[in-house]
Amino acid sequence: MTLSELKTGQSARISRLSCSGSLKSKLIDMGVLKGERIQVLRIAPLGDPVEVLIRQYKLSLRKKDAEGITVEEVQ
Repeated sequence: MTLSELKTGQSARISRLSCSGSLKSKLIDMGVLKGERIQVLRIAPLGDPVEVLIRQYKLSLRKKDAEGITVEEVQ
């Protein structure tokens, strides 16, 4: 399952970053790391961007970028 598939309010753990290059480096620098818990706070009306909570701060990601983040849902 990817981050873009989660609904508002759902939480998950990051299991893999499928993106590459500078995007992957930027995400890692922002704390998007394997094993981190991430929660979807809001999704824009047209589905892009997605606002998430990770490491106690809010981060907005484009839907295309969120599709490159594989997650495992947690309860």
